[in-house]
Amino acid sequence: MQIRAAVLEAMSLPPPYAQSRPLRIADVELAPPGPGEVLLSLKAAGLCHSDLSVIDGNRPRPMPMVLGHEAAGVVEALGEGVTDLAVGDPVVTAFVPSCGNCEPCAHGRPALCEPGFAANSAGTLLAGARRLREGPRELNHHLGVSGFATHAVVARESAVRVDRSLPFDVAALFGCAVITGVGAVANTAAMPAGARAAVIGLGGVGLAALLGARALGASTIVAVDLEPTKLGLAAELGATHVFDARDGDVAARIREATRGGVDYAFEMAGSTRALDLAWKITRRGGTTVSAGLSPPGATLALPHLALVAEERTLKGSYLGSCVPSRDIPKYIGWYQAGRLPVDRLIDARLELDSINVAFDRLASGSALRQVVVLG
Repeated sequence: MQIRAAVLEAMSLPPPYAQSRPLRIADVELAPPGPGEVLLSLKAAGLCHSDLSVIDGNRPRPMPMVLGHEAAGVVEALGEGVTDLAVGDPVVTAFVPSCGNCEPCAHGRPALCEPGFAANSAGTLLAGARRLREGPRELNHHLGVSGFATHAVVARESAVRVDRSLPFDVAALFGCAVITGVGAVANTAAMPAGARAAVIGLGGVGLAALLGARALGASTIVAVDLEPTKLGLAAELGATHVFDARDGDVAARIREATRGGVDYAFEMAGSTRALDLAWKITRRGGTTVSAGLSPPGATLALPHLALVAEERTLKGSYLGSCVPSRDIPKYIGWYQAGRLPVDRLIDARLELDSINVAFDRLASGSALRQVVVLG
């Protein structure tokens, strides 16, 4: 079938993207789903820094590629062997298709699925196939989803059935921003109620982490960013303290405000400077969690003595250490109960044709979560 999709031909075109237009909206061919795959009619897709990091070349992927990994839609057709979904089911995509059989999957860590990682790196679906084509050229899939398109074929493992009452623009956020942000707090850190928490970087993922900390009963929530509007929204969403990262010795100010630092600090900016700040404001015996994606060559120097003598913990968090089939429905339930108002994170809805302009806004640091409305 013929679909409309945002095709990235080459990485590292210079901004502003409204002029260089790295994403070309094109009519491309989508093959039917193979065994173990499903065809989705996509309804909404969120713009994420993980998409931007492919555009700017910080996260190299095989080209050309149909971009987008945070999406929601409706099952339109089933490949051979798919019996636990039905045509018409609403689903959210998961950007790591977990095989269920490798060692990480067997230990309950599907975010680290080895075949899923290999497929995502190669630009294929979980089984190794590509279903996208433009003329004689095959197009690569982005993280098994390729959500900036009217339709997608994905592995069954990349689709999680969700409640029919959920609006698709909100549902899309659960595929990345929510599971990454909330999951970092609930799963990676396993933060208990009453803890003191800090979030550095208040994009969609960071604000989702803030909402997760509030939902889990943090007694103190420190929010740090460079954008005053984001700090204002953080205060509305439950932050007890907000700090501009450029104001003086912000680490000392945060330690003073929290009587020695926080129990859990979450770096969500994709910056080693942000991670350094998160480390500095974590108290003795505390845990620093990083879910941001810096460029591959970025490194961080830490005082070894403090790590040992203060019994500090530094943890990475990918996909929020989530099991998508378990956690996406759970977090949707929190949203429906009023515990997780993630709809507040959507600051723009746009059409596919406006996507390059939207990535300029994301690159500027001013955007929260922009959603492409697809149908």
